[in-house]
Amino acid sequence: MTQSNHYDAIVIGAGPAGLTAGIYLSRAKLNTLILNHGTVGGQLVLTHEIANYPGVEPTSGYKLASTMKKQAQSFGAVIKTISQIPQISVDGSLKVVKVGDTSYTASALILTPGGTPRMLGVKGELDFKGQGISYCATCDGEFFTGKEIIVVGGGNSALEEAVSLSKYASKVTIVHQFDHFQAFPAYVEEAKANPKINFIMETLVEEFVGDGKLERVLLHDKKTGERKWFNTEGAFIFIGYQPNTEFLKGLIDLNERDEIVVDADMQTSVAGIFAAGDSIAKRYRQVTTAVGEATIAALAAANHVFELKRTEKVTA
Repeated sequence: MTQSNHYDAIVIGAGPAGLTAGIYLSRAKLNTLILNHGTVGGQLVLTHEIANYPGVEPTSGYKLASTMKKQAQSFGAVIKTISQIPQISVDGSLKVVKVGDTSYTASALILTPGGTPRMLGVKGELDFKGQGISYCATCDGEFFTGKEIIVVGGGNSALEEAVSLSKYASKVTIVHQFDHFQAFPAYVEEAKANPKINFIMETLVEEFVGDGKLERVLLHDKKTGERKWFNTEGAFIFIGYQPNTEFLKGLIDLNERDEIVVDADMQTSVAGIFAAGDSIAKRYRQVTTAVGEATIAALAAANHVFELKRTEKVTA
């Protein structure tokens, strides 16, 4: 192990939680490494507009993520992009993170792996992924200019993105499995006031079909039991996220939904390992909650590192 591969703290993931942790840790003069698999900024970069981040004028998720990245680097945090999922182990007070043939060690570890869009898991979904089915309005909305599309879901993301997609599509139909929305009233009111948006409630999507590209979906009315085909040129699915925690099984405690279990200090079941963001067990998932959790995790991790250093000096 070379000295250059040892850090005071390592952050896994560079979404808003990971970048915030990097800002706080490096500003506390801790040698900090952020390892990221994927796009820096995580799901934040896929958000068309952030209008409720305190103190910030409405901006794109990409711009906000870019600002966070620059802040972290300005304080000294090192950000490295990795092509493989890291393997993590514990060696005494050290946390060992192995990426391919390279190993890094740190006194504290903060996990912010985030999540990935949850799929419906119905027939034809994989076949038309990227051929009419999308999980990102910001990425693909423009491709559906002038077309009729559906949005599947009933939470904040589904309603908010449906409004965003109406700027491109000629008609947006929201398909939701319940008779009410889980979204905040403001999002519901905005969607209902949009003349381009229609609603099909208490209905499930059971199949996607088409010839090379998506052409129609099979809808199942839960009230009547009736199944019928619905013509559409695109489907955007917003039904939540699956935490990216598969690589953490056996290392720390996860709940039945594979979310990371943390205490009030964002510490996991292993001392010196903390977590924040969309991968932890919690009710609300917003950029602001991720940033707040990461702040707590970073402060607690910094105290952990400083305490270890004080102990080492006393015993030396």
